[in-house]
Amino acid sequence: MRKSTAPICPLLIAALSAFLLSSCGSNKDVQASASAAPEIPTVAVAKVAPADLSRDLILTAEFKPFQEVDVMAKVSGYVKEIRADVGDRVKEGDLLATLEVPEMADDLRKSQAGVRHSESEVARAEDEIARAKSAHDIAHLSYNRLLQASQKRPGLIAQQEIDDAQSKDLVAEAQLAAANSALAAARQQVDVDQSSTARVQTMIDYERVTAPFTGVVTKRYADKGSMIQAGTASQTQAMPVVRLSENGLLRLILPVPESAVPTVHIGQQVEVRVPTLGRTFPGKVARFSDKVSYQTRTMDTEVDVPNPSLVLIPGMYAEVNLTLARRDAVIAVPVMAIDEDAAGCGSVMVITPNNRVEVRHVALGLETANRVEIRSGLNDGDMVVLTGRASLKAGQEVRPKVTAMAAAAGS
Repeated sequence: MRKSTAPICPLLIAALSAFLLSSCGSNKDVQASASAAPEIPTVAVAKVAPADLSRDLILTAEFKPFQEVDVMAKVSGYVKEIRADVGDRVKEGDLLATLEVPEMADDLRKSQAGVRHSESEVARAEDEIARAKSAHDIAHLSYNRLLQASQKRPGLIAQQEIDDAQSKDLVAEAQLAAANSALAAARQQVDVDQSSTARVQTMIDYERVTAPFTGVVTKRYADKGSMIQAGTASQTQAMPVVRLSENGLLRLILPVPESAVPTVHIGQQVEVRVPTLGRTFPGKVARFSDKVSYQTRTMDTEVDVPNPSLVLIPGMYAEVNLTLARRDAVIAVPVMAIDEDAAGCGSVMVITPNNRVEVRHVALGLETANRVEIRSGLNDGDMVVLTGRASLKAGQEVRPKVTAMAAAAGS
């Protein structure tokens, strides 16, 4: 009996081992099948909400004075006094310099003497008129008396005597007319001499060089004692006294591209950023050339920037934010949420209330750098997928998550 049971033990051990191995393998298959079940993916989403959109064009330009001139002298002379220097702020009419022109005083005295002489000639002509009038009155009275007496008693007075009296009357009348003409000529001469005096006085007034407008002196050319030529002809190399710039109002000349020309209009408000100061100033489109350059395909557009405190300096560079289009309180989504086809039609993936993916076609409107206007297809509060849309299908269940990237895109 013992010899027959000894060989059976190894067989039992082998069978038991095989059973245990098969049991372990089935447990591993169950675990593998359980781990192979698909997981619900998490997707980044953004919430649809109304927003103010604007498409802007950033242009760079250099500040220029609203107006700038080299102040010239009207008359030639030596600088007697100069009151303005570089950096001085002056008002319109302020005295900048005084010239010394000695010959002007002599010309004034000469013209004033001519006026006095003409006035004395007027007085003499008036006296001559009085004398001629008296002579004419006597001659005319005598002629009338003789004529009346001859008419009452014909033949009493000889006709020759009457003719002589009439001739004297006519001569006296002619002398009176000549005296009146002489008086008129004398008065006209007074006007001429007074005009000459006024001209000389005007030239003397030009000895005072004044500011033509309120501004800042940016350059000084002359010093005390300098000889200044009259700046009355372009051929002369006349030296200015100072250079004056109106900096209380500055200009920016912007090269607006041809595509943006239709959006520019007078009075349009713009934001002017000055990187040097790190500040933004208000500006207004004041004028434009109304012509596109053939070389650059741009239109020169001038923006006026008030500068009452003179914190802005001509020559500084500025960036102008020119608004080309604007939409207020419109439905908008981040640009990354839109799939656009070749025809320009857009679609988005929307997460339904039961966390399922739904593909919707939308009508697109104004597009900015970060957001796109949705004219139809979405409602306020909808959740749109931002990334990973290629791996998603309509009807698929997902876990939506509003990310920081989505918030940044919507801002």
